[in-house]
Amino acid sequence: MSMFDLSGKTAIVTGGNRGLGRGIAEGLCEAGAFVCIAASSDSVFDAEEEMKKKGYKCCAVKCDLFNDAEIGSAFGKALNMLGGKIDILVNNAGIQRRNKCEDFLVKDFEDVINVNLKAVFILCRLAGREMLKNGGGKIINLASMLSFFGGFTVPAYAAAKGGVAQLTKALSNEWASKGINVNAIAPGYMATEMNTKLIEDKNRNTEILSRIPMGRWGTPDDMKGIAVFLASSASDYLSGAVIPVDGGYLGR
Repeated sequence: MSMFDLSGKTAIVTGGNRGLGRGIAEGLCEAGAFVCIAASSDSVFDAEEEMKKKGYKCCAVKCDLFNDAEIGSAFGKALNMLGGKIDILVNNAGIQRRNKCEDFLVKDFEDVINVNLKAVFILCRLAGREMLKNGGGKIINLASMLSFFGGFTVPAYAAAKGGVAQLTKALSNEWASKGINVNAIAPGYMATEMNTKLIEDKNRNTEILSRIPMGRWGTPDDMKGIAVFLASSASDYLSGAVIPVDGGYLGR
């Protein structure tokens, strides 16, 4: 349907080289968008080539989200490769650190906050400025089930993802009237590298699956539809929302 068509639109997807970000990037490409994937390792260029071989219109930039100046530089490079215009920003990249709260290192806490929250704000601000000049756009942040819950052994991640949910609402309050829709996706338990330890923990895996009505972990492909919806005109009257994509987990 035309309302989901992204032909002629440009997008930046952080962490688009693998996992959920790769699924989102491919979904946007399949809907017609020209997508720039950004990641911290050289594998982003391998992912770019793989996507191009599939026929997708894609480019790539390397970006260290720990470095504020590099974020700005990488954004500028991406914007230039996209022809000087950004219609869609997807803040997907993130890191994880696990430890008991009483033993959690301050350095680990700072690292997670810097990548999972501070960098998200910086990129939203950079993209927002461009979108305000262009008359609008779509910003999609990646929240989490831990935007709603506290979790175990992940205090920094829970704090950051709670912050992403609130940042999404704050940006929406100021920018929705100016044509910028800011929403967040809250993935449920997804079978990605970040969750390898949970998947390999037989007890936790059984416990998690028992609460998911669909009876399975999510996959990167499960992110495509919601990402295209939020990036397209189909979601023009939706802003400030945090949407679970969790196989029914929250409803249990």
